[in-house]
Amino acid sequence: MKKLPEHIEKELAALDKMSDADIDYSDAPQIDWSNAVRGKFYRPIKKSVTVRLDADVLAWLKSKGEGYQTRLNAMLRQMMERDA
Repeated sequence: MKKLPEHIEKELAALDKMSDADIDYSDAPQIDWSNAVRGKFYRPIKKSVTVRLDADVLAWLKSKGEGYQTRLNAMLRQMMERDA
């Protein structure tokens, strides 16, 4: 990562020493996050793989409609995050 200019480093260090109550936020715009969408711009890199699944498991995934690979990925991600 590129090193920040020294004057910026000093400003950040000074801010780091201040409590939140002491920081002047008056010039910061108020932002309404009520319509924000989480993960809208996050797109993990997809990698094509071959996986052998039991026929009944694959049939169950496909029986839920289109997007069975996306659902399978979401299930695996949920398990991965639970295990972390």
